[in-house]
Amino acid sequence: MLTARRVEILKAIVDEFIDTAQPVGSKTLVEKYGLPYSSATIRNEMAALEAEGYLEKPHTSAGRVPSNKGYRFYVENLTEKEVDEEVKYALSNIFDRQSMNVEEAIRESCKVISDMTSLTSGILGPDATKQSLEHIQLIPIDKRSAVCVLITNVAHTEHKVFNFAEEISVEDIKKCTDILNDRLKGTPLSDLSEKMESLKPLLVQHVRQYEMLFDAFVGAFVKFASDTLYFNGASNMIYQPEFSDIERLKSFMGKLNDSSLWRELTDTGTRQLALKTSKGSEVAWVDDLAVVSNDIRVNGQEDKVRLMVVGPSRMKYDKVMSLLDFIGQQIEKIYEEK
Repeated sequence: MLTARRVEILKAIVDEFIDTAQPVGSKTLVEKYGLPYSSATIRNEMAALEAEGYLEKPHTSAGRVPSNKGYRFYVENLTEKEVDEEVKYALSNIFDRQSMNVEEAIRESCKVISDMTSLTSGILGPDATKQSLEHIQLIPIDKRSAVCVLITNVAHTEHKVFNFAEEISVEDIKKCTDILNDRLKGTPLSDLSEKMESLKPLLVQHVRQYEMLFDAFVGAFVKFASDTLYFNGASNMIYQPEFSDIERLKSFMGKLNDSSLWRELTDTGTRQLALKTSKGSEVAWVDDLAVVSNDIRVNGQEDKVRLMVVGPSRMKYDKVMSLLDFIGQQIEKIYEEK
């Protein structure tokens, strides 16, 4: 049972371990946190917290460290911090750039989060396996480049710049997009590249510079069909004591391209210790890794983009959750109005 005294001791242990990455002993709790209990009483309570699964005792130390169950209780009951005004001002500068589309704003936010937390941040886009193509638009920039806009049946949008080796006519661009919209609408994203091959004879017949356009669209479809997964600040893990073991660091880096893994890790419905907070963030723990995520929906999209922060379980949850919640709210508010 978590009495008020045990909660007080648990909070102090989590706070201290987050700051120092060192196992916490009763002496530290008395001297640094001024807890009004004797060392013997604190040791007894720490033993009880360990027996209940909230603390763990490393083999090489007499101190204790939080378990994933302890972190869950801490996040659920003991974090309250809001984003301060200076941070809000710094973040607001991201959204002042009117030329940014929502995808660019989310990526820039991802970078800012990594810088502010010294952790790894990431973006996980909608699941491509559940989407089909709705519409294609190719907008000329100049005679050798154009912006391709791809829209799915769930209103997810991707932009890609096509740079051509030679000048290409507006007429060819129009003919090509008309054919693709007519023949590819409703095609699952995973089948687009294969379907393009069957359209090649038709493009040869009607589009003079079909080769450049064909290659550009195939490349775009391959990228579009793969899950959108982007990370920033992966190198920040080098400076975390938990990743001083090079093999563990390599294992973490190797996981950054596995979108199915990150979908599973951020799905709180599949993990016993996962938690959906009152502010909207979701937190999941696996081994000594914590993943905090927040879903962003804009422009009436049925599907969503998931913004994530990944790091050791010993992270400043109040700061991370507040940042994600604030950024998610700002993006949804600003881009719904555009």
